[in-house]
Amino acid sequence: MNDIAHNLAQVRNKISAAATGCGRASEEVTLLAVSKTKPASAIAEAIDAGQRMFGENYVQEGVEKIRHFREKGTADLQWHFIGPLQSNKSRLVAEHFDWCHTVDRLRIASRLSEQRPAEMPPLNVLIQINISDENSKSGIALEELDQLADQVAALPGLTLRGLMAIPAPESDYDRQFAVARQMAVAFEALKTRFPTVDTLSLGMTDDMAAAIAAGSTMVRIGTAIFGARDYTQ
Repeated sequence: MNDIAHNLAQVRNKISAAATGCGRASEEVTLLAVSKTKPASAIAEAIDAGQRMFGENYVQEGVEKIRHFREKGTADLQWHFIGPLQSNKSRLVAEHFDWCHTVDRLRIASRLSEQRPAEMPPLNVLIQINISDENSKSGIALEELDQLADQVAALPGLTLRGLMAIPAPESDYDRQFAVARQMAVAFEALKTRFPTVDTLSLGMTDDMAAAIAAGSTMVRIGTAIFGARDYTQ
């Protein structure tokens, strides 16, 4: 077993243990492997180990990887855009990705909807919440959610699937859980309004257990699978 396959197995075991520990089934939590800055060869190792869902933060890099695996004929992969999205890059996301986690304004949502090719299924989108109210982070405040959700759900090229957040780093489990529960409460309320909503993208390597206990349905794990990133290249 190579390192990435071994790491994936360990992460899956941790997800299963966290879910079991709070009375949930491990199948309720999806693992999104965050492959940003990692080469296609590393993704290929993860694919060989059974991983099919990958998250990319940089539009051009992600599109190049999507094209690479399509040209290789690798089927049934699912690509999620999880980085901040500028208006001038929206077409690339609309034309290549299956999901976008970082919708935080109507203008971006409208562009994604208009630019989604007619022959492709609607783009699955999550509304990003700035749950820790950080100036450096994208996302809207919780009190803005109802209005934006109504607007996004009405766009024909999109399917509203739920919420995403990147909480401020916090080492204390109880504080991690408290923030995650705020997101889970908003997610449950959104589910009652829109039948397509089924996804709460919340939790990374350091706060995964608290996120799962609070109700996350998708965790975004990169370093624990692929190793530390080198941003100097």
